[in-house]
Amino acid sequence: MKRISKKIITFSLLFCGLTFSCKDLTELNENPNGVGTESVNPNLILPTVLTEAAKIYVDLGYQNIAGVVQHTQKDAWATEHNDYEWGGDQSWNKYYDVLRNNDLLYNRAVEMKFEYHQGVALVMKSFMFGLITDLWGDAPYTNALKGELGGTDNITPVFDDQSVIYAGIIADLEKANTLLSKSKGEYAGIVDNVDVYYSGDPVKWRKMANSLLLRYYMRISSKQPDIAKAGIEKIIANADKYPLILANTDDATMGFAGNSQNDSWPADTVFDASGSNYRRLKMCATFVEKLQALKDPRLAIWANKVQVPLVVDASLPAGTDKIVDGKRMLSPDKVGSAQIDTDPEYVGLPPSFSALPSAYNLNPTPGQTSYNPHVSFLNNMYKLAKGPLLRVRMISAAEVHFILAEAALKGWAAGSAKTHYEEAIKASFNTWTVSNSYAAYMAQPGVVFDNTLRQIIEQKWIAGWTAATEAWFDYRRTGFPELKAGPSAKRQVLPVRFYYMRDEININKANAQQALSKLQITSFSQADQENSPWSKQWLIQGTNKPW
Repeated sequence: MKRISKKIITFSLLFCGLTFSCKDLTELNENPNGVGTESVNPNLILPTVLTEAAKIYVDLGYQNIAGVVQHTQKDAWATEHNDYEWGGDQSWNKYYDVLRNNDLLYNRAVEMKFEYHQGVALVMKSFMFGLITDLWGDAPYTNALKGELGGTDNITPVFDDQSVIYAGIIADLEKANTLLSKSKGEYAGIVDNVDVYYSGDPVKWRKMANSLLLRYYMRISSKQPDIAKAGIEKIIANADKYPLILANTDDATMGFAGNSQNDSWPADTVFDASGSNYRRLKMCATFVEKLQALKDPRLAIWANKVQVPLVVDASLPAGTDKIVDGKRMLSPDKVGSAQIDTDPEYVGLPPSFSALPSAYNLNPTPGQTSYNPHVSFLNNMYKLAKGPLLRVRMISAAEVHFILAEAALKGWAAGSAKTHYEEAIKASFNTWTVSNSYAAYMAQPGVVFDNTLRQIIEQKWIAGWTAATEAWFDYRRTGFPELKAGPSAKRQVLPVRFYYMRDEININKANAQQALSKLQITSFSQADQENSPWSKQWLIQGTNKPW
């Protein structure tokens, strides 16, 4: 693991200087640009940990994982996003890079007796290791961050069992809950404007810690139901000791400064002058059609209406293909056997549609530089570098209520499943500024609570827009939504994990091979054998999910 180097601490200073007012910090170090790890103030490390973790999370949930769960598809450069052509180099280096900085943050906070920073560091440690084990399975954990201490065990660490990592995450979040239980005035060293999530508020960090506890208890619920049940019921029964994110104002989110490509919304057109990254990304037809079926007002917040609808009219003369009043009028012979969507408002791109997805819906300009006026583009706000709705959403009130709805549906003492289901949707509507439509939406037959896990997870999938990783992990665990791979996908079913990267297998061979041997080969693993996105990690082995 020694190849995973620390980011230079001065990046924190640069980020602070560009994005926030950090003049409060100048008194802490006479020469901040030359500060060493042995004397660095935790407030200089904190922005790097928070911003880099958030960017990793949104890059997953707005890019390739959004493709897996069919929130989005791409109509060019699409094989990774649409077809799961991931190759063998899905690196976790940047994840461990954040963790190494976070480890320094924690150790310096212990040395300086900054309990608030210790609590925050444990929350972020849990979040990042949670992502690693969720995505890959077994991973270096106990000895993962000790490469600089010397010794073979530290530079080629063992892979801990996935169950051990989840247990460690839960223990660290319990410890964070205790460390963050004081009033703000009782802590030393808090500088509000370097905390880009919660502005130095320990109460909100404590809620994030306990909400993540719920996330990981539910994550292990199929494998360790007794532990999950006891953990969630303990949290609900002791609300004063375990406060949760139950309102939008407590959501763990991060906005963007919009000063450069590095601190802007991904795939914006401000710093991508060609606009190609925005132009290629389309909402998936699976998602669009579900939203339309439910008359969901969030669709208009997330996507634009199609620019030029298709109209097929049998009364037109053969060979007709012309624009009339902003519509493309076609005689049936001009369509032939092509798969098309004539919806006059919103058209999504079908999942893994073909090797040339840009050709969908009779696009007149297919190819890598296509501009398809017959498929809906994402909302114009996603062209911007920053904005009130352009936020990384690490964990939210909507997610917490959905978790509690599922727990209650299992018969656990978590309150009313119906109430939590309704509160979850309300929280999402509040987030996306459509709260005025909430009552009408909830009155629809397809939305009125039907007491099924399918409905809870489908609504959670919808609410997870731009934060699709949780939707993927829920799909693996429950089989919902019932997503189907498209005709050009690498396999007939959706993948369930990331590849271990080749460098790890080559450099840390013995330990990597041990981890690989514990993956369950499935009929979809094929030539990849153990190290396949279709081999099952411990978390879903023996569950008969998701396929």
